[in-house]
Amino acid sequence: MEFFANVFSVAQQWLFETVVQPLMFMLGMSGMIEDAYDGTGWLLIGLIEVAILIVVIGPLQRWRPAEPVRDRRAIRVDILYTLIYRVGLFRVVLFLAVQPWFDELFGWLRVNGLRTFQLDDLWPGVTDIAVVSLLLYILVFDFLEYWIHRGQHQLEWWWKLHALHHSQRQMTMWSDNRNHLLDAVLHDAIVVVVAQLIGVQPSQFIAVVVLSQLSESLQHANLRVWFGRIGERLWVSPRFHRRHHNIGVGHEWPLAADDAAARNTPRGGHEGDGIPPVGTAYGGCNFGVLLPWWDMLFRTADFTIRFDPTGIRDQVEPDEHGRVRDYGEGFWVQQWLGVKRLFGRG
Repeated sequence: MEFFANVFSVAQQWLFETVVQPLMFMLGMSGMIEDAYDGTGWLLIGLIEVAILIVVIGPLQRWRPAEPVRDRRAIRVDILYTLIYRVGLFRVVLFLAVQPWFDELFGWLRVNGLRTFQLDDLWPGVTDIAVVSLLLYILVFDFLEYWIHRGQHQLEWWWKLHALHHSQRQMTMWSDNRNHLLDAVLHDAIVVVVAQLIGVQPSQFIAVVVLSQLSESLQHANLRVWFGRIGERLWVSPRFHRRHHNIGVGHEWPLAADDAAARNTPRGGHEGDGIPPVGTAYGGCNFGVLLPWWDMLFRTADFTIRFDPTGIRDQVEPDEHGRVRDYGEGFWVQQWLGVKRLFGRG
């Protein structure tokens, strides 16, 4: 690990001195050099992640696809989302717009004697071990992500933004970052605040983020793979997460009046397509990001071994006026339609 850390540090220094620093001086932003160096680290991480997608997960998709590739344009838009989020542009904007508020908030807390909780101090001598500390942070952040994800589906206003993510009917390894910008800002703000409150070390936070992003890319891949009866209950697989994206099964809003009864209703109301009948509303299933444990604990897990079509019911089933909902094809159109849905205009 030390070897890889040293290699990464050398690469970060080279990229910063060769590309980022001259650009900062040219743009008259020399006062932000220190922050730019940290941003260079995220840029490098994003480039490495994109390379892993192309070299590792891409061949897996071609080896055993869950469905034929039908819409390459939709995939190209998802690639744009991935580059925006993974290569650092979104993080730069988020840092410039939101980070000063976080700094002011936690500075005020410290001035007033309100210290943040240090999760590393929970079990002295044990949590000092890097691996143990990392596993603890994975558990904490994955628990947080589970509830964020449930909120995205079970709060109507939030679903109106998050629906963009589920509107992709040609799901691939690029689909993880297909999110509305407002949805992404809210998600990342919650995660950053919690990270500050529990005192996560920057290196550990980066490790959790990278592990989560690569795993989520695999989960969204067009890949007919499951991890076996035991493995499915240890880590979220492409099969497990695809169930979450299935039309009418894993994410439809609103909740049924009796959520418990809805969860216990047999899935698959149309013979052979795995789509529940019109009028059936589920509370959603398979919200876990890395671990299926929270779904199992809170009874939202669905381990049905199927690879059904993905998307949202209102994309494929006309309403009472004979219309289906348009979620847009291009990046900016999708963003605009999300805002219109949020304010009840679309």
